[in-house]
Amino acid sequence: MDIEQRQAELIYHFVKQASNQKGSALGPVIIEATSQPWLFAFSEILAVPSVAELEGTENSAYLDLLRLFAHGTWTDYKSNAGHLPQLLPDQVLKLKQLTVLTLAETNKVLPYDQLMQELDVSNVRELEDFLINECMYAGIVRGKLDQLRRCFEVQFAAGRDLRPGQLGSMIQTLSNWLTTSDNLLVSIQEKIKWADTMNESDKKHQKDIEDRMEEVKKSLSHKADVDFRGHEEIYSEPGGVMDYEEDRSRPKRCRRRHPMS
Repeated sequence: MDIEQRQAELIYHFVKQASNQKGSALGPVIIEATSQPWLFAFSEILAVPSVAELEGTENSAYLDLLRLFAHGTWTDYKSNAGHLPQLLPDQVLKLKQLTVLTLAETNKVLPYDQLMQELDVSNVRELEDFLINECMYAGIVRGKLDQLRRCFEVQFAAGRDLRPGQLGSMIQTLSNWLTTSDNLLVSIQEKIKWADTMNESDKKHQKDIEDRMEEVKKSLSHKADVDFRGHEEIYSEPGGVMDYEEDRSRPKRCRRRHPMS
């Protein structure tokens, strides 16, 4: 089962659970969801009416916790730890994984120093182990560890939930991409049309050459035939070469000598 399908099933499970609970009973559901190793998207759970109703109540800290996992980072948690439930080890791991995804959204080359600071990692070995075992093996990122340049080159990163106000920017980005794609498609179609035209022109030129070659062949064949006929006429004329040769082949008459008186 791939990560998308597994995540879709988990989202359905927790949305159903959250829909059947209210108030403080939602706390354990949110803690379980944010601890789940294969769940990295929380917008659908946030959209459940009973979860949204936690706003401004004595249980609003659980709503803030869920928002943190939907949009925040490990640094955000440290800045607001006093107003949030204490995290379990699985939640700490999950939030650090999500932090890597956030950093990868805007930069495809992540310096080790930046990652160690954002993740509270003390050395390069620990950082590389985290990136390999907890991020790449989990399937949420793919990339290359460059020890010489001390950076992580991101090749793929799973997307996070859209932050409030980010939808408009996303729509604009997609609109710009669509416009660029349309312009590129028009350019490709024009190049194809030009190539087809050139191909037809080359075919016509090739046919013209072949037609001319055929005319030259016919002309040479006709000239050779005329020359051959001309030679036949010469050799067949009376007194011509053939008669002359025949005459030469006849035995010569002996001239009779008369005795001298």
